[in-house]
Amino acid sequence: RAENGKDFRFLYYAFSSWGQGATVIQSHRAGDNATIHCNHTKGINYFQMYWYRQVPGENIKLIVFTTTAKPDHDFGDFDKKKFSATKPDAESGTFTVENLEPGDQGLYFCAVSHCDSNTGEAYFGGGTKLTVLDPKREITPPTVKVFQPSSKECRNLKDEKERKKTLLCVARDFYPDHVSIFWQVNAKNVTKGVATDPAARLDDKTYFITSRLRVHAEVWTSPGTNFSCFVTFFDGNKTIIKDETVFAVEGMFMWNSEIT
Repeated sequence: RAENGKDFRFLYYAFSSWGQGATVIQSHRAGDNATIHCNHTKGINYFQMYWYRQVPGENIKLIVFTTTAKPDHDFGDFDKKKFSATKPDAESGTFTVENLEPGDQGLYFCAVSHCDSNTGEAYFGGGTKLTVLDPKREITPPTVKVFQPSSKECRNLKDEKERKKTLLCVARDFYPDHVSIFWQVNAKNVTKGVATDPAARLDDKTYFITSRLRVHAEVWTSPGTNFSCFVTFFDGNKTIIKDETVFAVEGMFMWNSEIT
């Protein structure tokens, strides 16, 4: 449940999501306008649309409420010169951030509901990540390095079945922070034992992010087994994939590649 701003004509809604899949990414230079489109398939009875923003370190906030029932949109305390919205029909709408500034970047969501106040459900889309690029910074893909497990890790455990080894993947020196990480063992995706930083962190003028893969010691010591860390990076136009692979036991470097 979430509480909306006091200037809006509704108070509480129970939220669920119709949007599936990854968050959409948009990159714009400072001073540009950014428009986000929203379409749904809930039907024409869901003609009310809300636009939310969540900036880093803050709670999600409702910016504007739109509906096909009236031409004027309810922005509450938000500046109409900064934000604008359209609601051409029940199943679509747009939201625009004008004259982009660094403080405008964050996650933007649209949600829809119908006019039945007894249920109060609002269905959320998957979200759009908006990044305001610094014109002084060059767009740079990450470098990727996989570090082998320590030979001392868990060696004192008497039960061999409980022994585990941790591989560390570090992606660094990239800008902006449009990255995601996944692991493969013997060319098959794995999710069990994976722990990735929730977000990339800024180091001077570029970002870095880490991910860890914990496997049973017997897997790490199985000859020929290979472990790959893949980092996908969106440069504003295309997605680049960087990866590095190491072998079990020998821990030999295999390759470092780039896919566009």
